[in-house]
Amino acid sequence: MSWIYLILAGCFEMMGVTMINSIYQNRNWRSFFLLFAGFGFSFLFLSLAMEDLPMGTAYAVWTGIGASGGAILGMVLYGEPRSWKRIFFILLVLGAAVGLKLVG
Repeated sequence: MSWIYLILAGCFEMMGVTMINSIYQNRNWRSFFLLFAGFGFSFLFLSLAMEDLPMGTAYAVWTGIGASGGAILGMVLYGEPRSWKRIFFILLVLGAAVGLKLVG
């Protein structure tokens, strides 16, 4: 169950990061609410995951999901560059997270 919590934490982290860009473009109460909700649930699920997972593994996977997901959402939603180099390094981050799961 802790890995599910960790994946949920990463997804809410992606939501929070996306809302930062949304607030930059359009300041409204909805964007602020979703920003705080995203980061709040992210930390909640991260803390639940860390009850069973080692801190280093949980934090690395959570950060990897958030960073990779934020970069992917930036490409999909906001037209950020989609070069093969960016995609390659996103895959490296995700591969490292999977590697930590395999060895942990």
